[in-house]
Parts: sequence; structure tokens; C-alpha cells
Amino acid sequence: QLQLVESGGGLVQPGGSLRLSCVASEFALEYNAIGWFRQAPGKERERVSCISDTGGKTMYADSVKGRFTVFRDNARNTVYLQMNSLEPEDTAVYYCAARKVYYCSTYPSQYAYWGQGTQVTVSS
Repeated sequence: QLQLVESGGGLVQPGGSLRLSCVASEFALEYNAIGWFRQAPGKERERVSCISDTGGKTMYADSVKGRFTVFRDNARNTVYLQMNSLEPEDTAVYYCAARKVYYCSTYPSQYAYWGQGTQVTVSS
């Protein structure tokens, strides 16, 4: 079964940057669309971004457009989320998730495999 592990979270000041990584094991990621989601305390899980299997198509939530960039290195079985100009509202646990197909979806229920999450805290 595909296993995903996120890393790169931490504490950063407003305006700072972080790069999250999502590494897959057991199976290659090259045929899977990968989504990044986040969940803040007391809020529903929301999709942040998604990237298709080859990286040819990407999607972003309006709240992160222009600040976050998703990209992938299939040779390393890794997907990244570069987060710039971070705001306190970005504080959440961030999850990566894989679909069984090559194209993206907005809905968490469409993703079959999930990582354990990594905490991102934006605070001064």
C-alpha cells in the first residue's frame, strides 16, 4: 500500500517561508495526482493545492494563490509545497494525499492515501 510521509513543518514568523515535502514509499508516485490539504483546530479540512501526475496541471485555493507553489520530482518520489509570505491564518496541520488516478480533485474523499500530517505554525 502506498505510504506518504510529510516533513518540513515548523514555527515561522509572518512573512516567512517553509517548504513541505511529501515522500512516498512502497510504490512510485508517478501515476498519481497529489493534493495538499490543511486542517486548523475547529475547522474542516480544506484543499490547499493539487498537482497532476506529470506536474502539467496544478490547482490552488484562492487563499494561497500567488504565495504557495506545488511541484514534484517523480524521480525522487517526492512532491513539494513551497509556502511563501506565510500568514497566521495559514496555521494548521498540513497533509499530503494521493489519488489513484492522474488528475486532481477538490474533494478529500477522492483521495485514497494520506500522510500523517505536519504542523505549520505562523506566529510572531
